[in-house]
Amino acid sequence: MKPENDLLLRAASGEKTERTPVWLMRQAGRVLPEYRAVRAKMGGFKELVETPEFACEVTIQPVDILGVDAAIIFSDILVIPEAMGLPYQMIESKGPWFEKTIQTEKDIQDLRVANGEEDLHYVIEAIRLTKAALAGRVPLIGFAGAPWTIFAYMIEGSGSKTFSKAKKFLYTNPALAHLLLEKITQSTVHYLKAQVKAGADLVQVFDSWAGVLSPEQYDEFALHYIREICDALSPLVPVTVFAKDAYFARAGIAKTSCRIVGLDWTMDIAESRAIVGPGKTLQGNMDPCLLYADFETIKKETEKMLRAFGPQNHIANLGHGLYPDTEKDKVRCFVDTIKAFRF
Repeated sequence: MKPENDLLLRAASGEKTERTPVWLMRQAGRVLPEYRAVRAKMGGFKELVETPEFACEVTIQPVDILGVDAAIIFSDILVIPEAMGLPYQMIESKGPWFEKTIQTEKDIQDLRVANGEEDLHYVIEAIRLTKAALAGRVPLIGFAGAPWTIFAYMIEGSGSKTFSKAKKFLYTNPALAHLLLEKITQSTVHYLKAQVKAGADLVQVFDSWAGVLSPEQYDEFALHYIREICDALSPLVPVTVFAKDAYFARAGIAKTSCRIVGLDWTMDIAESRAIVGPGKTLQGNMDPCLLYADFETIKKETEKMLRAFGPQNHIANLGHGLYPDTEKDKVRCFVDTIKAFRF
C-alpha cells in the first residue's frame, strides 16, 4: 500500500512530482532535543539502537518535527559485523571500536553469514513497529553499510583518516579480502531483504569510506559487491547507493541496477547528471555546513541547488549527515525551503 505522501517513491522511480521530496541523513539524532531526551533514558547509543520501541520513537521524530518526506530507521551500519560475530562498542565522542579485528584466514572462517531476521531481530522489529506507527504517512527507508566500508572497520578496528591497515590488507591478502567481502555481502543481502519484508519501502547502501580507495581498487573491492546487493534488492524496492568522496565511482554506480545515486557536496550537479544519465534519480547534495549560515543564505543556496538539479529525478538531501551542533531551526529552514519551492 502506497503511503499518503509518496513523493519520495515517485521521484525514486523517475515519475514527475509536484515538488522535490526531501529527507536528511542523520535526521534522527542530536540536532533534536526530543532525540536527546530519549537517548538520556538509555545507557548509550548502542542500547538505543538495540531497543526497538525507542528506535521506533526516534525514527519518527523528524517526520513530526522537521516535516521530512520519509523516515529512515534508526540503526547503525556496524550491526552487520556484530551479527557476523565481531562485536563493537560505541565510545562517546570517539566513535566505534572493535576489541578484536580480522587479521587471518581463520578469523574470516570463524565469522558467520548473518541471518537478517534472527541475528538482527531488534532492527527488524524496530522497522515493524515504525511501519505501524507511521500509519502510511510517509515511506520508511532501510539501510546498510557497503561491504568495503564494513570491511574497513573490521580490519582497522575503529575509524581512521587513511584506513591504511584495511588498504594494506587489499594489497597483501587480496584473495582473503574477497573472501571477507563476499561474506559481508551475503550477510548484507539477507539483512536488507529482511528489512524489506518487515516494511522498508526503499533501502540505501552507505559507502562512507569509498573515497580512500583508488578507482581501480574501488571497482574490484567495492563496486563489484555493491552490484551484487543492487541486483538482489532492486527487484524488490528502489535502491540508493551513496559513495562518499568517490567522484570517480559515479559512472560505475550508474551502471548498477540501483535506482538512485547519492551525491556528496563535492560532486558537481550538472557533471553528475551527464555521467549518470537521465534514467536514474540523483540524491543530495547540500554541504551540511550551509546550515550554520543565516536563514537568508540557507534559503538562497537551497533554491540554487534545486534549480541546478531541475524538477525531476531528484531527491533533496545533504551531501552527508547532519552535524550534531546544527540548530534545529536551521534544519527546518532547509526542509521548508525545499517544500515551498516550485519550478
